Amino acid sequence: MKLVWDWRFARVYDDNQRVIDECVWSGNQTPVALAERLALLMEGRMTTEARTLADRFPECIVTPSTSVNSWPDLESHESTLLQEASLQLAGRNVADSASNPDFRLEHLVRATEEMRTAHNTLESRIVEWAGLFLPKLDLDLNRNQIAAAVTGSENLQETAEHLDTTSAGVEVGKKEWSGIHSLASSTVNLAADVERMEDSIRELSSIHLPSLSLLLGPLLAAKLCTTAHGRERLARLPASTIQVLGAETAFFMHMRQGTPPPKHGHIFQHPWICRSPKWTRGSIARMLAAKAAIAVRVDHFGGETWTSKQISEIEQKVGEIRARKSRR
Repeated sequence: MKLVWDWRFARVYDDNQRVIDECVWSGNQTPVALAERLALLMEGRMTTEARTLADRFPECIVTPSTSVNSWPDLESHESTLLQEASLQLAGRNVADSASNPDFRLEHLVRATEEMRTAHNTLESRIVEWAGLFLPKLDLDLNRNQIAAAVTGSENLQETAEHLDTTSAGVEVGKKEWSGIHSLASSTVNLAADVERMEDSIRELSSIHLPSLSLLLGPLLAAKLCTTAHGRERLARLPASTIQVLGAETAFFMHMRQGTPPPKHGHIFQHPWICRSPKWTRGSIARMLAAKAAIAVRVDHFGGETWTSKQISEIEQKVGEIRARKSRR
């Protein structure tokens, strides 16, 4: 025997496709009520009618309705009700997505990364362009000041004065200077936009991932959450996977070409790792990834949010690793 159901009713068929028993949905048939039933079906769960027949015929095999040739088509009023309920369900799903911090964090993180890439490209261009006219300027030392200096100047000579250098004896036309000035202004404005986006990430990450943000910093916590495709999945990952999140390219090169396996991914950005001697980074990364796995589980499964006390204890462990592995 086979148990088959959709949102309208449930049926039990014998091996000859004959209906043995049937339960019909007799509740308040409104678009809102149907939307609830459709949500259950989308999750693969049984309707009330299907559970009734499953209890009545426990030996039944669950079968999709599409496998039954005699499954009734929708009547006109049922089609109308289904259409209205589908719109209700779609609206609810959109609202759920908008309220999901994982989706919002992902957009913030991805947008910030794209904006930072654009900023770095524009900054490199303005540094090289302005550097043509400022040959005595150390471009590496003054890289972060050049765009702002050009933006706050009326001409090349004034830019040189702001940077405490001298300009080359080259005549820059008004239109070319306008182009340089416009590019510099765009670079400065984009840098400010990146800062505002990062402030938004810090705020949302500290709310959504309070313990992990306290441990790793909100920006790094948000990046790990986004790479793992959500807090729930991150909370279920082992510490060894969290340790190398963000190092997927290096990991696949290790698998395919036999290169050394990566010791850390995004987590390397934490000062406890990147500012430690090379020979201690692997041990610190393993320890910190293990603590990060605990922190995100505390955040996701409703544990007591960490405080500075736990962070101090972990920082002490970092010091112990550095002391134990120090090279004399």
